[in-house]
Amino acid sequence: MQIVEFGAGTLRFLDHLPPQAPEGGFLWIFLERAQLEQHLPQLQRAAAHIGGSQLLDLHVKDLGNPGHPSDYDYTSVYDLVIFRRLASEAEADAELGPRGPRKDAPLAPFARVRTRAVGFVVFDRLLITVHPEGCMAARTFVERYLQDALQSEGLSAAARNRLPASAPDLMLRMLNMMVDSYLDLRRTLSAELDRWQHMLLAPSRQAGDGDWAALMTARNALHTLQDLCEEQNDAVQEWLDAQREQPAPWMPQAERDSLLARGRDVVEHIQRVTHHVHRMEQSAETAVQIHFSAVGNRTNDIMRTLTALTAIFLPLNLIVGFFGMNFEFMPAIHHQSGFWWTVAVMVTIALVTGVVFWRKRYLTRMR
Repeated sequence: MQIVEFGAGTLRFLDHLPPQAPEGGFLWIFLERAQLEQHLPQLQRAAAHIGGSQLLDLHVKDLGNPGHPSDYDYTSVYDLVIFRRLASEAEADAELGPRGPRKDAPLAPFARVRTRAVGFVVFDRLLITVHPEGCMAARTFVERYLQDALQSEGLSAAARNRLPASAPDLMLRMLNMMVDSYLDLRRTLSAELDRWQHMLLAPSRQAGDGDWAALMTARNALHTLQDLCEEQNDAVQEWLDAQREQPAPWMPQAERDSLLARGRDVVEHIQRVTHHVHRMEQSAETAVQIHFSAVGNRTNDIMRTLTALTAIFLPLNLIVGFFGMNFEFMPAIHHQSGFWWTVAVMVTIALVTGVVFWRKRYLTRMR
């Protein structure tokens, strides 16, 4: 468990909980979900003394649930936001195990789309975040403000980047960073989907069971992302509505307007992800329709070629059948060169018919 104190343009790491929040600032406590039960008494003390109310048992269970969907809940003292972030590549590989898809397999990034729940408890002067095990989101976010600052354990550090002014401000910045990771994933998924479409629609390649299994994996991943974005949008939108309807009396109007603007920006980013996911779903469906159209077109070409070949041999079969009749007297049947004349006529008919069909493009090179 880490404790960070945000003051007036400064922040510092603390070894223990202070008796109260700093003047004009707030406290941020972040810990891993596996440590929640161990540090729960300290969290309850911080919530009671600094926040003004202990955490409800139901909310503690929600924070400890790794499979909880994105959601928003509130009390008269604090807000609870559960937000599912995108799992890192190492986390996704650990969940899939050694039998997971190879990284060079078709649509492998879709199979690695996994999410993790992050919990936020937002008081007026206190923010508690619960992260999954091994999550570097909180530390990465702190390093963003300390890139150009000199830090010392237990001492204040002045960050050049603008620090968050309140606990809700810090939460929205973290949510925005998590949503941006989905926007970064969009490029990878779009590139993989385009590559798979070109591979599936190649004229000389037949789609196998592995291709359709990859397609189903991609569609399921896109459906999961769409449902996830809808849950995220609902959670953030409900939090924004609560801020509009019941604004904090201690917050200045300018800070409240900035907070609402940042919240709307998070919602807009989520909607952008939803739009791109919907477009990729349409691309996948279009690829399937184009594939079946291409298969039908190739089938028509084959049938047209076979029909043309059959039409070429029909008059030849007629001639052969005519001379195969058991009549004693027939023209040219007893003639010395009758056989060669008949063969010449059959070859001429076949060549003329073949040339006519070739000129009409009934006989084309199969692809």
